[in-house]
Amino acid sequence: MSDTTYTTSREALRRRQQDPHRVGHTGHPKNEPVPGTGQGASGPATKRIIVGYGFWVFLLSDIVIFSAFFAAYAVLQGQTAGGPGARDIVELPRTAWETGALLLSSFTCGLSFAATNARNKLWTQVFFVVTGLLGLVFLGLELQEFLSLAARGVTPQRSAFLSAFFAVVGLHGLHVTVGLLWLGTMVAQLQVKGFRREIVHRIICFNLFWHALDIVWVGLFSVVYLLGAVR
Repeated sequence: MSDTTYTTSREALRRRQQDPHRVGHTGHPKNEPVPGTGQGASGPATKRIIVGYGFWVFLLSDIVIFSAFFAAYAVLQGQTAGGPGARDIVELPRTAWETGALLLSSFTCGLSFAATNARNKLWTQVFFVVTGLLGLVFLGLELQEFLSLAARGVTPQRSAFLSAFFAVVGLHGLHVTVGLLWLGTMVAQLQVKGFRREIVHRIICFNLFWHALDIVWVGLFSVVYLLGAVR
């Protein structure tokens, strides 16, 4: 090799080493951090981490919305305008059944994810279906509650308290409805496409979403129903 060729090769290698974005990767350790790109020792984050992080941001923003509705309920719970208060409309036995159905659905949802990790399509689908049925039981009981109240003339326009009550409970019910539609889509996609990477990512996000709804309902049950029943 001539001196000119050797010098040119060394110069090209030096330029690649100084490239902050490392367009050329030859001669560099695979897991070496890349200066100026925000990458860690193992390189850029995987798509699973990015999707999970983004969905956590969405969930936190959703929690902020629920917090605002909780705050509105706390401020308006005494503004009954001479109408029924929380103690007059709360039916704890029915709400207890709702709570039991939703908590059990959260458990079966977790089992579906365990089956997903084992790449067992049959049990993943079984636990998905059971989760959906329990979610439908919850929604059916909640709808029965709303219809029963409406039949007695207890509607949102009756007072500020009832507006806040229907808003915060209805918002959670709306989220459960969206979750069930999402779950139905997941069942169909898993049946057709199997455990593709993007399908697994969606299953992870659905589990986060469903468990978050469970946590919100525990707060609703405690603040709106249990405390309302004793006031």
